[in-house]
Amino acid sequence: MDKVVIVTGANSGIGLALCERLLTEDAQLRLCLACRNMQRAEAARSALLTSHSEARVDLVHLDVGSVQSVLTAAQELKARYKRIDFLYLNAGIMPNPQVDVKAFFKGLFSRNIINMFATAQGILSQQDRLNPDGLQEVFATNLFGHFLLIRELEPLLCQGDHTSSVVWTSSSNARRTAFSIEDIQHRNGAEPYSSSKYASDMLSVALNRHKNSQGLFSSVICPGLVMTNLTYGILPSFLWTLIMPVMWLDLDAVINRTMKPSVYQKILKENVQPSVCGLKLKPTWLLQQDNDPKHTSKSTSEWLKKNKMKTLEWPSQSPDLNPIGMLWHDLKKALHAGKPSNVAELLQFCKDEWVWNRLTAIKEGMLYYRNKTWI
Repeated sequence: MDKVVIVTGANSGIGLALCERLLTEDAQLRLCLACRNMQRAEAARSALLTSHSEARVDLVHLDVGSVQSVLTAAQELKARYKRIDFLYLNAGIMPNPQVDVKAFFKGLFSRNIINMFATAQGILSQQDRLNPDGLQEVFATNLFGHFLLIRELEPLLCQGDHTSSVVWTSSSNARRTAFSIEDIQHRNGAEPYSSSKYASDMLSVALNRHKNSQGLFSSVICPGLVMTNLTYGILPSFLWTLIMPVMWLDLDAVINRTMKPSVYQKILKENVQPSVCGLKLKPTWLLQQDNDPKHTSKSTSEWLKKNKMKTLEWPSQSPDLNPIGMLWHDLKKALHAGKPSNVAELLQFCKDEWVWNRLTAIKEGMLYYRNKTWI
């Protein structure tokens, strides 16, 4: 049976490029463009059929920022298909982006240029607003609408005789510092896009924990620095033309630079230390690293001692070349093997579980009150 692939936000940018690539790789698949603007969706479909005349390309109207639109689209998809093999969650918004011009040009000629362009930290903010459903617009579009769509399409995604994949388009702008557990919709912040993307990363992990046993697997991708309508909404095209050469020169310098002990120590300072403080880890926490020379050098050892970072003892010949890649697998096994007996243990094992629970509660509440209102 031919594969069924659904892509949200497929009428332009990354979504349209993804559809083109999918048809190039497999012309036999059945592709569905789930878009808010049907006129643009028709244009995208025509463009795809021009280069892939034999392709089967369907359309469905979907505004992931509207609960009713998500429910209607889900019903239509369930009536149209018997299963879904791939669901690409690409649709997203960044409303009214505002750039701190002074900070931007200051960072443009500083050592922080790569981090600035990779995360937009310190230079980019947005003005969010409530949508007709009473939810923050960015939260509803980038996160909740997709969560609701997954839950509504579970009969097509979770089938015992085959596996399905959900793929989230994330961003390098997905920063933990922009996200707050107490403010999941980011009502009180100025970086709703960053917050929503970080939350979607966490939700993907929770989704795997809940649905892997039913054949549904979730993953997150970061497209990197891409020129799209969203990008041009941040800065005019002529400015991007001016600064891109500078950016690529700096990126090339970073890519071709040898990872030295000093660079490794800089990474620890700028990433590990803030994370330890933000997570409020106890003094007994240990840093896991292998025996690479830059990790065990004299200067790194002195830096770790000075900053009171204790490391996990590591065997000289480790059988596992990628222990970090097994982290979530081990966590899942631990969760099933030993049930948390108190809040501290629960937080230690399931830090991201609250995302799933919060979104589920919002979903159930929205649907409950919708039924009460319109029946």
